[in-house]
Amino acid sequence: MIKATYDTNVLASGSVSPQGQTTAFVIDAWVNDDLELITSEPLIIELSRTLEKSYFTSRLTRKQIQSFIYLVRERAIIVQITAQIPKVATHPEDDMVLATAESGKAKYIVTGDYGLQDMKQYKNIQIVSPQAFRIILLSKTL
Repeated sequence: MIKATYDTNVLASGSVSPQGQTTAFVIDAWVNDDLELITSEPLIIELSRTLEKSYFTSRLTRKQIQSFIYLVRERAIIVQITAQIPKVATHPEDDMVLATAESGKAKYIVTGDYGLQDMKQYKNIQIVSPQAFRIILLSKTL
């Protein structure tokens, strides 16, 4: 089974995306058990903080936000950070995404962050956009 780490921006965007949009598709792929989502406590904390921003609170009820965080906690594989990433990415929070993926032996990092996407790969982990990951998932089901 495919193992992927979704950056916080993908999870947050997917929480408000209408059916059919790319981020909703990649969230649905995880929820439908087409892949294993690898995450960590620091990424869940970042997701919680992100969903408290006005953009999301104007689109989601408090209960919907809590339900989404609960879904991540219950359905994702939460790994302990064992990999040390020596300031590889341009932002410290991106290093945490890399560390999570490496610690959980993910094959993909799915991110909307262009700086992280520009890396293309870290060790044996491919770094892809949600659009590119959608194509990967569709090609696996053919």
